Amino acid sequence: MEKFWSTYHNDIIWASIVLATVILLWFLTNIFTRFVQRRIIKRLYNVKDRSVLLIRRILRALWIVLGLIALSYIFIDNDAYQEATKNFKLILYLGVVAVATIVAASTANEWFSRSIRQRKNAEIDFTSYKFLKYLVVVGVYFVGVILGLSAFPSMRGIAATALGGAGVFAVVLGVASQEALSNLVGGLFIVTFKPFKIGDIIKVTDTMVGSVMDITLRHTIIRNYENKMIVIPNAIINKEKLINYDLGERFCCQWIEMDISYGSDIDLAKHIMREECESHPLILDNRSELDIHNEKPKVVTRVISLEESSVRIRCWAWARNFEEAFSMKCDLYESIKKRFDIEGVEIPFPYRTLVFKEEQMEALSKKVAAQLNSSKTPK
Repeated sequence: MEKFWSTYHNDIIWASIVLATVILLWFLTNIFTRFVQRRIIKRLYNVKDRSVLLIRRILRALWIVLGLIALSYIFIDNDAYQEATKNFKLILYLGVVAVATIVAASTANEWFSRSIRQRKNAEIDFTSYKFLKYLVVVGVYFVGVILGLSAFPSMRGIAATALGGAGVFAVVLGVASQEALSNLVGGLFIVTFKPFKIGDIIKVTDTMVGSVMDITLRHTIIRNYENKMIVIPNAIINKEKLINYDLGERFCCQWIEMDISYGSDIDLAKHIMREECESHPLILDNRSELDIHNEKPKVVTRVISLEESSVRIRCWAWARNFEEAFSMKCDLYESIKKRFDIEGVEIPFPYRTLVFKEEQMEALSKKVAAQLNSSKTPK
């Protein structure tokens, strides 16, 4: 036993130090991550942060791998010592870069999220903050990947090219024709020039109307009134002509149009439509003081066109916002239709006049007579 100890006592001491260090680091990692997790849970109202769990896993794996490399020093010769040391430094560097990248990205994400919550509670536009959050987090991970690649000699050229001025220009030119960059540029234009922001109600097409929920680096998300999410690439929505119901004043003028027959009383129909509109609880009096003084009607009603088989009447009814205008329109169509039925105002059906030549009429009469005779003949 004394001979074994005298022969391997340095190796045993080294292995003991390595094992003790790995166990200590593992224990400290658990304590630190649990402390941070408790702080995050308390701050975010019992919402766990996955980045802390990911950092703990990375650190645990890092300590084990470094410990194994340190233990391998016992069994390798002097020639392999330098290679093992190089691998030790490489893994330590990659671990530090990975942890630093996750910490930086999580910190930026938390800072932007807190700023977004504060601005949202203060009812201040937070669209640019939310977009910048995605941009900064992606940028942090991009730098982390570049720093990780620079640790490998074969990848240093790619990393240096990507970080260099000429390399960035070449990368931009190479990706400019791709959809990813066009969506990114489209998102930057949306955030910079603000044709709409998160929370606005916009209309892209007749089937794409809803509230803007998010603007990411790639796409804009709209929640329509069927509670469905519509995902539109930024490059597409940036080119579309859209209606923003919340840009500027939210007052909304809703057209109420009805067609009546030529035989109906136009004055009566206009009176019914104006009366129904003015009595609706969501109607907004948008008249100026001069209009009120001159006793102009709250709702303007006019004949706007004479169609093939109907007279079209339109009311200009104002509401406080798009949602109330839509609800008011649906209610008014129903109430006006009921009043028309009571007052005898006809909503016309389409009429068609068929013209036959004399020869066609004779042929049709003979055909009908033949069918009647065949039906009367007993079988």
